[in-house]
Amino acid sequence: MTTDWIWPALALLLVVEGIGPLLFPNRWQAYLRKLSAEPVQNLRQLGLVLVFAGICWLWWLLVP
Repeated sequence: MTTDWIWPALALLLVVEGIGPLLFPNRWQAYLRKLSAEPVQNLRQLGLVLVFAGICWLWWLLVP
């Protein structure tokens, strides 16, 4: 399996992640403040859910 898709995928990730601060800087900053006040365990659970969802999505896209 080739890894030619990794660089475009990372570039797209940067584009998507940059939309929030570009279009809504005040809301984005307030969101980050609220997020940083959350307990570490909640952030860890959120990260686990996001990683699992991403893996499932990749599996669905790449496995025929």
